[in-house]
Amino acid sequence: MVARGRQTGIYQNWNDCLHQVKGYPQARYKGFNELKAAQNWLQQPVLSKKTTKKTVAAQPAYSVTSNSIWIWTDGGSRNHGNRRGQHVKQTDPAAWAFLIKFAGRQQSASAGEFGATNNRMEIMALLRALQYLQQQKLNQKPIQAVLDSQYVLHALQLGWLKNWQRRNWKTASNQPVANQELWQQLALILPEFPQLHLQWTKGHAKDQGNIFVDRLLNQTMDKMEATGSCKH
Repeated sequence: MVARGRQTGIYQNWNDCLHQVKGYPQARYKGFNELKAAQNWLQQPVLSKKTTKKTVAAQPAYSVTSNSIWIWTDGGSRNHGNRRGQHVKQTDPAAWAFLIKFAGRQQSASAGEFGATNNRMEIMALLRALQYLQQQKLNQKPIQAVLDSQYVLHALQLGWLKNWQRRNWKTASNQPVANQELWQQLALILPEFPQLHLQWTKGHAKDQGNIFVDRLLNQTMDKMEATGSCKH
């Protein structure tokens, strides 16, 4: 498992892992016997060793009087794969959801697809939320986006997305970027949001917005399992 390296993710052998961390500044990686334990470890935020409690900037918290638009996004899947083909069956449901709060109102949406990974749904959730705000001509407003996905946050905050673009959508190991079409859409729409701020929240914890979208996407997957159909 690589949490900080050229490309984060779960690797099946040491050689693949080594390629991602060797020579990478402050690489973070660890071996696990169980996939679930590795996934939980990957989701944990990492603070610099030099960071102290006094110097950690507090993340803004949602307030009903806030002038900012607040969005929560989440994605999920009922499979164990991080990449297509790794424990993902075409019959496995996956879904995304977003919640938007602004000026005393709220808007939410969710949809899903079969055979998709959790990572794909995490990207889709943020993309669909931004597309909705753009359609409503709210993209110039201050926007606070709350995600529990380190996969998406690292891509946007650590420069992965820009690096992928520069390499013609190849990873540092010269492999095609997973979910390329979604990342390309995000790369196009992000410049339209000059006041977009991203923050991490622990999933399934105390953040009510995160709890809401998690429940919403699970309701979508319940319907998919019951009916055998989905809505994009």
